[in-house]
Amino acid sequence: MKKHAVKVHPSSHQLPIKEQLAYKLAQLASDKTELEADVSEMISNRIVDNASVSMASLNREPVISARNQALTHSKSSGGAGAKLMGMQGSYSPEWAGWANAVAVRELDFHDTFLAADYSHPGDNIPPILAVAQHLGLDGKSVARGIAVGYEVQIALAKAICLHKHKIDHVAHLGPSVAAGISAMLELPTEVSYHAISQALHTSTATRQSRKGEISTWKAFAPAFAGKAAIEAVDRAMRGQTSPSPIYEGEDGVIAWMLDGKDAHYEVELPESGESLRGIMLSYTKEHSAEYQAQALIDLARKLSLAHPELRDPANVESIVIHTSHHTHNVIGSGSNDPEKYSPTASRETLDHSIPYIFAVALQDATWHHVDSYLPERAKRADTVELWQKTTTAEDPYWTKRYHSTDPDTIAFGGRVEIKLTSGELITDEIAVADAHPQGARPFGKEQYLDKLKTLGELASESELERYMKLAYSLTDLSIEQVRELNIEVSPDLIQTDSRRGIF
Repeated sequence: MKKHAVKVHPSSHQLPIKEQLAYKLAQLASDKTELEADVSEMISNRIVDNASVSMASLNREPVISARNQALTHSKSSGGAGAKLMGMQGSYSPEWAGWANAVAVRELDFHDTFLAADYSHPGDNIPPILAVAQHLGLDGKSVARGIAVGYEVQIALAKAICLHKHKIDHVAHLGPSVAAGISAMLELPTEVSYHAISQALHTSTATRQSRKGEISTWKAFAPAFAGKAAIEAVDRAMRGQTSPSPIYEGEDGVIAWMLDGKDAHYEVELPESGESLRGIMLSYTKEHSAEYQAQALIDLARKLSLAHPELRDPANVESIVIHTSHHTHNVIGSGSNDPEKYSPTASRETLDHSIPYIFAVALQDATWHHVDSYLPERAKRADTVELWQKTTTAEDPYWTKRYHSTDPDTIAFGGRVEIKLTSGELITDEIAVADAHPQGARPFGKEQYLDKLKTLGELASESELERYMKLAYSLTDLSIEQVRELNIEVSPDLIQTDSRRGIF
């Protein structure tokens, strides 16, 4: 691995293209080093993981809306089109990638990587796969594109913090998707450079989409970045250039959206010929909620079983979750979002409210991607009472562990102190979720397959088996097999919406 210094340069300096971060990302996309076997298997795991959560969200309103948009865009003359999850037929790749990405993101239930910034690198897969299906690429090419997408997004998330400047994390996704598609298509480095730069320029937005009363747009945000990246690659392939240097320019992203003209970052990237292993640093979710809630759901489940009296708010005086800066300030009481304590809050808001999540998990000793968020569940009187007694507090110890780069010390959990009305104090802590690679029950191939079988109930057993066989043979798939990498369900199980838009 090599660290690349990144800082702002005045226009008078005319930073050479080969010294720009976007070009170095493009060079990574141009490298053709073979993937290692465990990386290839993890890519298959994540394809299956995406399919699982997509199937579970097929009939949720944002997914229906995105799918209806895609259905109005037939495949272009430039290729065979791309598949829509759950559907037959082929459609325009940028719109298929859009709709499938919304389905992946809707339930907040797929993979994550947390470092200086946050990311859901599985968001790379829908747009990359859509382009592959449209243009007729084999499975080996798809795997390469996905590996590069993960590598770029994780490298950027490790080095460049967006959230402290209230920039949404999809600003790292646009460049990663563009790099992944460029790698898959084996584009010249300079073409990839322009695609990556354009993708960043067009996918940078504020974090208001994840603040206050969180709207349905949360599921669309990564889909928008992926769609923008597909279009950026298309333009670059047609010879169109990009704003540059997009990161280091005097009026670029770093100077005006991030740490300013005195900023200095170090982005670590594999050297030429070095294996791409970024995906191995990411981790998926056992529970449908913000990642920092994963470990705390597991802890609440444990406490509920050991101390059933905690389920009754009459026995509880207060619950304080001592945790990292991020958990406290983004999904905890430190956010100062009153919506995080509202029984009428949106589902998107509740899955970003650790006080709500912990209270429900403590009462139910389980977590369900639908039932735990039902309006009647959120409004239950005893839940509301327990929820209002639950707060978070930032703890430097947990913040330090959150930012650790050592896999043996990194942590996304916290310590819980529950004071009972009797005066008794119950305390416990958890560092990482049970499903984390360092957790009590790490997710492996078996767990990914079980997740698909559980969440993919709309599809027949034979259809799921067919899909899983293809997914776990990815690097050996032919062009036609890649085009069949989709789960179809009976049309009468797919809900529609009669409302019309422009298309």
